[in-house]
Amino acid sequence: MSSLPSRLTALTSSSSRNNILHLSKSQLLTLTLDLLRTTLLLLFLLRYTRATFLQLRGYGFLGTAQQFIKYVRRKGYALFLRLPFVQAKVKADLDKTMLELEKKLVPTGPGVKSFVSLPEKGWSVDEVKGELERVAGMEHTRWEDGRVSGAVYHGGAELAGLQERAFGMFGVSNPIHPDVFPGVRKMEAEVVAMVGSLFHSPGPEAVNGAGAGVTTSGGTESILMACLAARQKGYAARGIKEPEMVIPETAHTAFRKAGEYFGIRVHLVPCPAPTYRVHIPSVASLINSNTILLVGSAPNFPHGIIDDIPALSRLATKTSRRHHIPLHVDCCLGSLLMPFLARTGFPVPEFDFRVPGVTSISVDTHKYGFAPKGNSVVLYRSKEMRRWQYYICPDWSGGVYASPGLAGSRPGALIAGCWASLMRMGDDGYGDACLKIVGARQRIEDAVRQNPGLKSSLQIIGKPLVSVVAFLAHPAAAQGDKVDIYDIADKMSGRGWHLNALQDPPAIHVAVTMPIVGAVEELVRDLEGVVGECRGKSVGGKKGDVAALYGVAGALPDKSIVRELAGGFLDTLYKT
Repeated sequence: MSSLPSRLTALTSSSSRNNILHLSKSQLLTLTLDLLRTTLLLLFLLRYTRATFLQLRGYGFLGTAQQFIKYVRRKGYALFLRLPFVQAKVKADLDKTMLELEKKLVPTGPGVKSFVSLPEKGWSVDEVKGELERVAGMEHTRWEDGRVSGAVYHGGAELAGLQERAFGMFGVSNPIHPDVFPGVRKMEAEVVAMVGSLFHSPGPEAVNGAGAGVTTSGGTESILMACLAARQKGYAARGIKEPEMVIPETAHTAFRKAGEYFGIRVHLVPCPAPTYRVHIPSVASLINSNTILLVGSAPNFPHGIIDDIPALSRLATKTSRRHHIPLHVDCCLGSLLMPFLARTGFPVPEFDFRVPGVTSISVDTHKYGFAPKGNSVVLYRSKEMRRWQYYICPDWSGGVYASPGLAGSRPGALIAGCWASLMRMGDDGYGDACLKIVGARQRIEDAVRQNPGLKSSLQIIGKPLVSVVAFLAHPAAAQGDKVDIYDIADKMSGRGWHLNALQDPPAIHVAVTMPIVGAVEELVRDLEGVVGECRGKSVGGKKGDVAALYGVAGALPDKSIVRELAGGFLDTLYKT
């Protein structure tokens, strides 16, 4: 068979053009198949050539080579773990670790009762109350004494009592039925409006109309909804079928969860020392025609650092692009502290809707808004942007179905508790809380930076501005001042403190809450004592739980064992 190019040349000659109508059906079919094969080959080559170009443009030759080396190491280690004798050893170690974990999390022994089926006869009210008191009295880390980093964002006994009253009044309510529970609908709309006003949500006079928002069950759902809205808009407005988002490596892991759930490729951008803010040139390199979202944190969870939101905004709104790329600001942790920093005299960069490129913001009212757990808000610059997160089914046999987010039924009692918290605290209450919380964070930071017993062994990460302060083992410490940061975490745990261990780089952070405000001097004293105990003893010896877990996790190129441990931990949560 002659080649396709020569046959095409023949067909375009004058004599062949005269004879083209006399081609047999088999010849036409052969020609068509050849054309189809060539077209598919060209499309295949174009697709992978473009992918290669975008990879090299985004990560460079060095970055691409580093990714390839990591991939080879990871795959090689995974193959090593599949060797029979290695599998047996790993399984034995995992089983031992899971057993130890179960002993810690699942209480056993005299006096411990487990209930795995309904009682034959319902308990009396007094019996239920008694068991509730026993469960509440189980041994736990004393968050009430300010010994837990983050986790419990308590606004005080009076506010808790007010929330309990709201629960009692709206316990059966459900916003999915606004005609049945009009009060909950009213309160939810007002929560969104109040939070939006704090973040300078656009008013009705704005070019694209007034800002908008939705309440959610927490920061993860708020982030998921913002990512979903950006993906849906990208598909509808720009025809993007292979969506990508560019996020700081320090951004909350909920963005990676959104990537897995919604089929969005996630590009992680480094946040290098000394600022630990997202590297803007790397973000610029990774933006392409498939980019549906840019992300910045205000502040991030690991280190409490605020990314350069104005610089991200300039990338999102670059005039050379036909379409404005949505920019999401994750303010879940900053929540109702960020709007009050400037008002209370603390420095704060631009971060909210006053920055023109910002299209959505996630705000956890159940953190520094002191609302009951299960409350967050996702804000949008416009109602049009909010609509991309809606789910509407017009032809279900059960009727027209519409919900603003992931959930169908939602607890109206939580919305009522949030509304009550915002109204009780007010501007003055949140301003006072901001002064106390950020002031306590500054006290811890100053101690690490200035105290002779701490500054020679520890180093603050970046320049924290809000409630979180993170520190690592000082990289330039003298031999006698060196410490293992995870040993510090274990020994602080031994003294009753529950602090957050971090990785990449190995570090500890403290998320200051109102309970910690009253215990900050005790925290500094214990930290000084623990650093003194650990100084110069970073090598050898039995490792505690944190040091063992994070030491192993950081050293493994393949994280399958860590995934197995984490999965086992989740399984253990549901054991009785």
